[in-house]
Amino acid sequence: MNTIKETNFNFERQQAFYRGKVRDVYTIADKYLAMVATDRISAFDVVLPRAIPHKGQVLNQIAAKFLKATEDIVPNWVIAVPDPCVTIGHLCQPFKVEMVIRGYLSGHAWREYHAGKREICGEPLPDGLRENDRLPEPIITPTTKAAVGHDEDISRAEILKQNIVSATDYAQLEIYTKALFKRGTELAAERGLILVDTKYEFGKLDGKIYLIDEIHTPDSSRYFYADSFERLQQEGKPQRQLSKEFVRKWLIENGFQGKENQQVPEMTNEIVSSISERYIELFEHITGERFIFPENADVLSRVERNTTAALRHITD
Repeated sequence: MNTIKETNFNFERQQAFYRGKVRDVYTIADKYLAMVATDRISAFDVVLPRAIPHKGQVLNQIAAKFLKATEDIVPNWVIAVPDPCVTIGHLCQPFKVEMVIRGYLSGHAWREYHAGKREICGEPLPDGLRENDRLPEPIITPTTKAAVGHDEDISRAEILKQNIVSATDYAQLEIYTKALFKRGTELAAERGLILVDTKYEFGKLDGKIYLIDEIHTPDSSRYFYADSFERLQQEGKPQRQLSKEFVRKWLIENGFQGKENQQVPEMTNEIVSSISERYIELFEHITGERFIFPENADVLSRVERNTTAALRHITD
């Protein structure tokens, strides 16, 4: 399969390279980042062994669309999207927290709640909630941003106590996070979807806060179908959702949660294809656009060629 599992480019004025869980990031001229959305997939903070066809394109194009749709709320890092799998933007100093916001009790929050916890990241939760119930109000449940290994839940009080983010900046991050989630919720509703939870990452450049990385993609967000939500909740059935949660559930059912000495189950061609189809489904549903399959050419050569041309134009 013509997928991007990893890149090893050498661009003009390249100064650094960083391979994240799913993105390869090139630092250019100490001012810019060229971020390649690969087809790698991670779950429980572990990169799974097989790449997913078209996943990088899906993530990059959804992120580009929603960064454009929210630039009136907060400035973002994007300068150009020269390839379906590439974004070039400003090099910002990232805040060392991810701003997770939840409107419903799902995923990690539900697993914590089901285990008996009634407070997550300092946010109290009422008794009597069921999986996927709507929360009284959206809650912000930040995590630390780990370069390696697992991100960890952290409260606002602990962030300020450890001086991970200043009180002034953190207050602004909360304002931006709530406004972005509100906009994301409205955009999802237009497409018959519910934005369940998501995360935002921010950075700073010349004293100004920017929205960085991706937003509202299936890697960073969870969506339910609005038309069946109430009925399925009343019947106590699982929600139809467009997110990466189905990958996590498949892993859990096969004995893997990223813990020590656990082995990733075999990723058959059928599993890989089904994951790819889910990502494309989300792209078409959330954007209202038809997914354009790339020509059957060497994807790595295309990415390198398009990125090189864009960087020359930007840095000239």
